[in-house]
Amino acid sequence: MSGLLQAVMFDMDGLLVDTEPAWYDVECAVMARLGGPWTPADQEALLGGSMSRTVVYLLARAEHPVPPAVVESWLVEGMCDRLRQGISVRPGARELLDGLAAAGVPTALVSSSYRVLVDAVLAEVGHHRFAFSVSGDEVRRPKPHPEGYLRAAAALGVEPRWCVVLEDSDNGAAAGVAAGFPTVCVPSVVPIPAGPGRLPRESLLAITPEWLATVPGTVPVPVPVPPAA
Repeated sequence: MSGLLQAVMFDMDGLLVDTEPAWYDVECAVMARLGGPWTPADQEALLGGSMSRTVVYLLARAEHPVPPAVVESWLVEGMCDRLRQGISVRPGARELLDGLAAAGVPTALVSSSYRVLVDAVLAEVGHHRFAFSVSGDEVRRPKPHPEGYLRAAAALGVEPRWCVVLEDSDNGAAAGVAAGFPTVCVPSVVPIPAGPGRLPRESLLAITPEWLATVPGTVPVPVPVPPAA
């Protein structure tokens, strides 16, 4: 395998694990407590985004608003309950992670979900499969801002243009490209728009370590704009 591939960065919800249906159910339950409707279109509008954005979105539609911290706690507690019932790992995820490990390619997990949810998923998938992980409550600026991916690159001591990001949402893909990573888009709930630095793939089953090794240096990535202080 080519030595150009320095690391692979994985998103979590919808990419590594099939949690988007659970998120939809939890959001429906929270919206019911707030006295408003919730549809698949609402979930699609938030896909890959931050907890704070989700809370603001829910409260904007609430007939019986409560403090933002309460909505956040309902969402996190609801997802913790769902994850305790079982976690469905996406087809091909474990095989890809094990193949990368066998090839000596380090991996990181970069998620918009909070640490308590990330740790629950890592307990199922295997903490040992990732050299580093960062959650949505450990960054100041979540996706689509590149902070999480830049932190992962710094932690692994790698250069983004010689790595690959795997994402399932437009927000996540925007974060990967903004950080300077070639970004492979594997849609889960809705299609991901094409764009510079983005490479489509239908599923993780269609991705191998050997194929990922061909991506750095061949997929043009726009020069990242330095993030605002």
